[in-house]
Amino acid sequence: MTSRRPPLALSEPERQRVEQVDRLAASGSAGVPALIEMLADPSWSVRRAVVASLAALGGAAVQALCDCLGARRDSEARIAAAVDALVASLADVDGPVLELTRDPRAAIVADAAQILGRRGSTGAVSRLAELTSHDDDNVAVAAIEALGRVGGRAAVDSLVEAVTSGNFFRVFPAIDVLGRSGDPRAIGPLSSLLDDPRYLLEAARALGRTGSRSAVAPLVRLLGRPSDAVARVAAVSLAELRERYRERYGTAEPIDEALRSEALAPGAARRLSHSLAGSDPGEQAMICSVLGAIGGEDILLDLTRLLDAEPQVASAAADALGRLSRSADARVLAALRDGDSARRLLLLPLVRGAAAAADVEGCLADPDPEVRAAACDALGRIAEPRSARALFPLLDDPNPRVVHAAMTAIQCLGGAEVEALALSGAREGTPAMRRSALRILAYFAPPSALPIFIEGLRDPDLRVRERAIHGLASCAEPGAIEALVSVAADPSGRVRAVAMRALGQAQRDPRVIEALLAGLRDEDAWVRYYACQSLGKLGWEAAAGSIAERLRDESGQVRVAAVEALSGIKGDLALAALEAAARESDTDMRRSALIGLGIAGREESLPTLLGALSSPDVATRLVGVSAVSGFSSPEVLPALVRAAGDVDESVRAAATSFIAGRPGVEATRSLIALLVASRAPAPLLAALATPVPGRVDGILEALATADDELAPLLTAALARMRLPEAHAALLEALRLPRAPARKAAATTLAAVATREAFAAVEQASRTDPDPEVRRVSASVLSQWA
Repeated sequence: MTSRRPPLALSEPERQRVEQVDRLAASGSAGVPALIEMLADPSWSVRRAVVASLAALGGAAVQALCDCLGARRDSEARIAAAVDALVASLADVDGPVLELTRDPRAAIVADAAQILGRRGSTGAVSRLAELTSHDDDNVAVAAIEALGRVGGRAAVDSLVEAVTSGNFFRVFPAIDVLGRSGDPRAIGPLSSLLDDPRYLLEAARALGRTGSRSAVAPLVRLLGRPSDAVARVAAVSLAELRERYRERYGTAEPIDEALRSEALAPGAARRLSHSLAGSDPGEQAMICSVLGAIGGEDILLDLTRLLDAEPQVASAAADALGRLSRSADARVLAALRDGDSARRLLLLPLVRGAAAAADVEGCLADPDPEVRAAACDALGRIAEPRSARALFPLLDDPNPRVVHAAMTAIQCLGGAEVEALALSGAREGTPAMRRSALRILAYFAPPSALPIFIEGLRDPDLRVRERAIHGLASCAEPGAIEALVSVAADPSGRVRAVAMRALGQAQRDPRVIEALLAGLRDEDAWVRYYACQSLGKLGWEAAAGSIAERLRDESGQVRVAAVEALSGIKGDLALAALEAAARESDTDMRRSALIGLGIAGREESLPTLLGALSSPDVATRLVGVSAVSGFSSPEVLPALVRAAGDVDESVRAAATSFIAGRPGVEATRSLIALLVASRAPAPLLAALATPVPGRVDGILEALATADDELAPLLTAALARMRLPEAHAALLEALRLPRAPARKAAATTLAAVATREAFAAVEQASRTDPDPEVRRVSASVLSQWA
């Protein structure tokens, strides 16, 4: 019986040919002709190796591959492999491939357009735009699809021509690319296709992708069509339109305003609600977001009904209700009173205002602990002092989450009644009640609490005694420190450990320091641990030597605590100890030391911290990013930029966040470079919109040379800042020499919708020297007409 060969295993002849490919690749340009011959190998595995080798050879193979595409068209496998090799080539192939686009043979031109598109060749956009009008449909479609990969904003006029050509094979692919361009000039041509049943659905989806306010009206008009399928597509497209606008400008309110205005037309809002029927859960959730933007009594009823739908839809309905005005409050409160636990859990985050307190208090007795906790959270937000009596019994709730939520809500209320109820609960309640009441008293630390804390030190419940100890640390009354220090010598190691921890929250009293230094020598490891921590919190520099001795403690947690403590203490001794700890083999100690060095902020520690960014351990790199972020040295920004390209998402996100918070034009330039290279621009766009000194100047500098793809992102970042200087920069961008910046500024200023912005765009629509800028300006103005 013969064994089956794994699908990706090579036969012996294939293996030999792959070895031949490796030898040819190693010979450099001399091996290119033979590799070209092997592009038609019958084995896909061998062809894949040939493609990889030719791509790696870079410039040595580019012309030969182009010649192959022009002269060796007898094998589809060879053609496809040559295209793949040029797409993957490490060299700059644009020049030779652009020459292929001038070949009289349509098939070669189509292959060249495909290569340029797959490589994202921005320098080829103008030529690709020309090819969208090529006599051959295959070439035109290849060029349109290539523009979709590269970014079609710079070729909008050509795409509009394709969309309005009446040629099905060109119209259909151009619809999607034109919608994704986000250019306001796309709205008119796409809207005109809504009357053609062949293109209606795809044109509606494309309008949603534009993220343009002027797309609202044609999409809302679709809701009047008798077809349920059309209504659903229109509703989902409106939801996508709203989300894309929000991603671009940081708010969806202009879209919501347009929706409310357009939906007032007879039957439009009702049709939108009807589109929920027959929609899948994902579509229903998107439609809910649009319904929430429109509002109205009928829509409130529809959204309330959807609270009983499956979780994805119910959550979207609850979010939509939360975005509505106070007109939704009565409906929400009625649903809260009559609903089951699942409905209450959705609605409680929405309630607001003192008028809701009674209905929310009614949820404190719900059988679901999550509902009881959510009710406590809501009462904390409402902050109605009279709710304190309803909340205190929940300090005895069997569910810890509910107890914590009740305690947090009570702390939000404060006042004389809370103090009286807490004093009573600390004296007379159950152990659980006494613990929670002592914690509340520690939070407010009223003078009346001192006797209760001292009395609590004798409580039979150990956890009550622990809470009393922490209460003493928060108390400023005479006698509190003395009582606390006396507990630090308690026979129980656990009690001493709690006392050490509490002493770190007390005043820097000599008695406190003496007790903590004694704790460093305690026989109990946790006592030593908290003694280290507390001395670090108090920043007692004279204790550095004693704490450094704990770096060799027999217990690992004490060693880590010593490192953490040294990070809070100034002086060369503490710094030297941290440097030594950062070279330890123990990863926990090393990470703690890196954090400490970052907190200390001494320039001489920077090489150690920068080295951590190259660690094979993700957690260490993450700590290193955080630690170096506070340094102003010129090496830090490039290091953070490298970390923003880390293989781990958490490291990338942290590095991007720290770059976003750094002032200066250089940090802005770095963010823009990352934005250009990113395939997921939304997080970087949000980072770029962080309003720090130098950010506006850096964006304006970049706008001066930005192309049609980058300029709209930069102006969107300015709009998201919502600062006077950012608005001024948008107005200035409308006067920059390059047309892409002026087009983007006009579009964004119209979205900002201030009187000054409208005036500037209106002037540009009449006087700008570039006809394309004038058309864009006129187009965005028309959406507000």
